[in-house]
Amino acid sequence: MREINASIPFDKKLWRHDIRASLAHVAMLADQGIVESEDATQIINGLNQIAQEYESDGVTEDLDLEDIHMHVEARLAEIIGPVAGRLHTARSRNDQVATDFRLWVRAAMDMVDGALAALQKALVDRAEEHADTIMPGFTHLQSAQPVSLGHHMMAYYEMIRRDRSRFADARKRMNESPLGAAALAGTGFPIDREKTASMLDFDNPTANSLDSVSDRDFALDYLMAATQCSLHLSRLAEEFVIWASQPFGFIKLPDSFSTGSSIMPQKRNPDAAELVRGHCGRIVGAMNALVITMKGLPLAYSKDMQDDKPPVFEAHDLLGLSIAAMTGMVAEVEFNGDRMRALAESGYSTATDFADWLVREAKLPFREAHHVTGSVVALAEEQNCGLADLTLDQFQAIDSRINADVFSVLSVDASVASRSSYGGTAPDQVRVQIAKARKTPGLES
Repeated sequence: MREINASIPFDKKLWRHDIRASLAHVAMLADQGIVESEDATQIINGLNQIAQEYESDGVTEDLDLEDIHMHVEARLAEIIGPVAGRLHTARSRNDQVATDFRLWVRAAMDMVDGALAALQKALVDRAEEHADTIMPGFTHLQSAQPVSLGHHMMAYYEMIRRDRSRFADARKRMNESPLGAAALAGTGFPIDREKTASMLDFDNPTANSLDSVSDRDFALDYLMAATQCSLHLSRLAEEFVIWASQPFGFIKLPDSFSTGSSIMPQKRNPDAAELVRGHCGRIVGAMNALVITMKGLPLAYSKDMQDDKPPVFEAHDLLGLSIAAMTGMVAEVEFNGDRMRALAESGYSTATDFADWLVREAKLPFREAHHVTGSVVALAEEQNCGLADLTLDQFQAIDSRINADVFSVLSVDASVASRSSYGGTAPDQVRVQIAKARKTPGLES
């Protein structure tokens, strides 16, 4: 029972937040005349001393004291004596842990947002550098149409932009203070919950005491946002793994994010990218764990909820590592533009441009243009050449409405430049989106 009941091995992470919430609580109790000002001063001084001790020496774990809240209270009693017991007036460990955990998750969201802004900046910087670099765009991992490498990088910028918005939405929604809800029903003491909420930088106190102590939506929101963010990081990591392979040869990862083989000296393994990909599975697992823990709990508090923190703590650590690793890789990776261009020119990636030309210039219905294009591609495959290498006579043998102007759309440069619709891959459009991105909070410099 002693071991299964104790949470101090993991909830010691909350010590700063526990002391901060306690300082706000005792200040409010003194203002309301619930605790004498002299006692409040002793408590405040004692809490500040504990903070200094924990900052320098860490938390000494004692399973008999169960959790960080009892550790702080027990140490406070050692320092100031029985008056320490007044700190717990008009609160319960139920609203205490709910408050501490919210404070921790809110700080975690702010840390993630700052890290994601750094990743966005790295993506935008590389996109600007490679707005004119041409690479193959893929569907089904088959060459589809040529695109700008800058455009490809900006696709991940958009994913991270949505990730930041999810964390921001979750932060706004969770920014209410449970402190003062007590065990589950509120308290008969004349407390000022607005005051403690303000002191802890919450927008307002929670409105229902039962919900206050039993709600873990804020933790689930964090894990849901972390899961989607990790999926995006994993997709980029997977592309780096593929691109770094010899058959692709699109990139060379820096030594700082690669490892060698124990027996094959020529190897440069993309271990950092593979670990980001692997971390995603663990973050998804953390989200799933808390969802299942919460799915059947009756109101209000149940001890199952003690298991809310380990998955959030683990996911946060993994996500932070993943973001840092991807930011470093994006900033330092070497792109092989010549190799990208060569593959963009293979696989008949301008076939769609040819079909569009038939619709636009020769006035063919698109379905007919699609059929004609298929015949031209089949001829090029038979001749083992690119579309631009066919002669006008060969084109006209398939359809007499084709004229010499067709050659103006068959190069990858022309293809990319022509995709000038808003959000398209044309370098000018890529630069429009880069300029817009530079105004994003955290990217202004």
